[in-house]
Amino acid sequence: MQNFEQLLEENELVKITPEGYSMYPLVVPGRDRVTLKKADPNGIRRGEVWLYRRPSGILVLHRVWKVREDSIFMVGDNQSEVEGPLTKDRFFAKVVTFERKGKEFSARNPIYVVLSGLWLWMRPLRLPIMKPLAALKKKLRGKKS
Repeated sequence: MQNFEQLLEENELVKITPEGYSMYPLVVPGRDRVTLKKADPNGIRRGEVWLYRRPSGILVLHRVWKVREDSIFMVGDNQSEVEGPLTKDRFFAKVVTFERKGKEFSARNPIYVVLSGLWLWMRPLRLPIMKPLAALKKKLRGKKS
């Protein structure tokens, strides 16, 4: 992990394949990749995806839910629970590109910005939407076998 953080400190772009499902469906673990760039946490804006360190030391890649003068609130795309307040000193890199199935696109891509903004706005409805979809997907997979 030292090497990863050292590369960011040296202003290198770092590509990672996120683990876990907290950013699903906009980042699929094991398939999608993101490019991180060291960035000034004073420029954090709602809707951006940032890498930060929790007080426990764990690194997390989540979306900005709310920015206050002295604190940030974060949420995963597959979560409804908001985490925070977090201090700006916990943040050190933001996602600048996403790669899905070998195709890379900017985090500023207008289509992505609209879709992720809509998904962020729908935070209270995520669980009621995703549970039936997951059950349907599981059922459809069972019929194919």
